[in-house]
Amino acid sequence: MQRCSAGNELSRQKIPLIKPYITQEVKDKVCEVLESGYLTEGPVTKEFEEAFRTYVECRHAIAVTSCTTGLEMALRVMNIGPGDEVIIPDYTYPATADVVAIVGADTVIVDVSKDTMLIDYDALEQAITPRTKAVIPVSIFGNPLDYGRLNAIKKKHGIAIIEDAACSIGAEYKGGKVGSFADISVFSHHPRKFITTGEGGMITTNNPEWGAWMDSYKHFGMGSVTDREGVVFSRIGTNYKLSNILAAVGLVQMRQIDELLNKRTELAEKYKELLAALGNAQIPQTTAGGRHSYQSFCIFVEDRDRIMKKMRDNGVEVQIGTYALHMHPAFAESSHIIHHGSFEGSCYAFDHCLTLPLYHELTEDDQKYVIDMLQSFL
Repeated sequence: MQRCSAGNELSRQKIPLIKPYITQEVKDKVCEVLESGYLTEGPVTKEFEEAFRTYVECRHAIAVTSCTTGLEMALRVMNIGPGDEVIIPDYTYPATADVVAIVGADTVIVDVSKDTMLIDYDALEQAITPRTKAVIPVSIFGNPLDYGRLNAIKKKHGIAIIEDAACSIGAEYKGGKVGSFADISVFSHHPRKFITTGEGGMITTNNPEWGAWMDSYKHFGMGSVTDREGVVFSRIGTNYKLSNILAAVGLVQMRQIDELLNKRTELAEKYKELLAALGNAQIPQTTAGGRHSYQSFCIFVEDRDRIMKKMRDNGVEVQIGTYALHMHPAFAESSHIIHHGSFEGSCYAFDHCLTLPLYHELTEDDQKYVIDMLQSFL
């Protein structure tokens, strides 16, 4: 980014919220796939799955069309449906709740911690009933969950943990990678994620039976090979495959993931240094023992909407964090949607969370300009 020469020090070209990191190597790999003529899911997708599985250190990684379809598959492989309850946090993207309704289960919505924006573990435990089959906690914005606490709740109550890890590739907890702790974790490869395939997702699990079932389900229920017909369709399934074209983008980025993560950490630390002088902007807490992957860099500020508009007007693309679901008609209390307790933490996050620009090519001068703008409007 270059400063304008009109004499106004604050006039500037737009700083976007996020820019996908697309190198020439990525473009070359996509062209290689296009020239091969093998465009649907195939060997490149399998290579992407293996790179992801190896990085996360899990037994199975299954590429799918989106994090949303991956979460749906996670519920289906556990036979969760009508009559069952699934607990989710209120502060999350609607997809976390949508998948529960899609499989016909009841959605129980609980609050999040005001400090971390992660699910409130006490509220979670209080919401468990004999009908509770699973919880879908969200490792939001790249902040890992407290898996020790979650596993204790799982063991005590006999429920499954399906992690919405949409934002959390590269995050760690006590030295282990997010994606290796929950019964099933599901990641997003939307362009706001730094490992992107345009659209897409990845499921990870250490359960071989679930891994095989989900791989079959996304291939129309395809099962074992036979000599006569070639394949047998073992179950009703659908098409949630990720094409070789999209997988090519993610595959190359997975080869660069350590570089990308280190750069994001460096940028996050610079933001923290610059923000320390302000005093009236707070940084959410990272889980104890966790390494944040900073899919988003968020702060809490007063009068967030006014500040957001002013910063956008001055060339800095900032954004809210995400949504407080209970505020929306789709998630109002009903016979199948249960609001458990108050949503003080979620309302605070929704009103105060501001997401700052963060991407690989962001410069220190860009960051200083972002914080200068923030300071001028706080």
